[in-house]
Amino acid sequence: MDFLHRGVSWLNQQRVQHLSQCVVYQRGDESISIAATLGQTSVEITDDTGATVQSPQMDFIVSGDALVLGGVVIVPKVGDRIFVTASTGVAGVAGVAKTLVYEVLSLPDGRHYRPCDGNGLMLRIHAKLVDEVLE
Repeated sequence: MDFLHRGVSWLNQQRVQHLSQCVVYQRGDESISIAATLGQTSVEITDDTGATVQSPQMDFIVSGDALVLGGVVIVPKVGDRIFVTASTGVAGVAGVAKTLVYEVLSLPDGRHYRPCDGNGLMLRIHAKLVDEVLE
């Protein structure tokens, strides 16, 4: 293993340990809980009238080898879903939990995920909020 690969591997371990939260990744009837770091990508979309609109998309940075469904490491697919549980409470006050549901989608350039590093140890998955479920 070369020096850069070891460095990226160490950074990924630090990301998982200190900068991530547990999310559920789902494809069809199969799902897995994985550690993800949340980010955003701002996308410019031009509508039929020629107006350009900024559209923020949620990104999930995950370890590429963590996406295991049916015993097989997979790559993200358009239509897969990611569930994030969040509390609606204010600091110090108990709130209602809700689950945010995101769907993997393609950006205008056609990509729905991309590697974060040269070896694909980490993947950046692009998704859009499609539902909120109060619990």
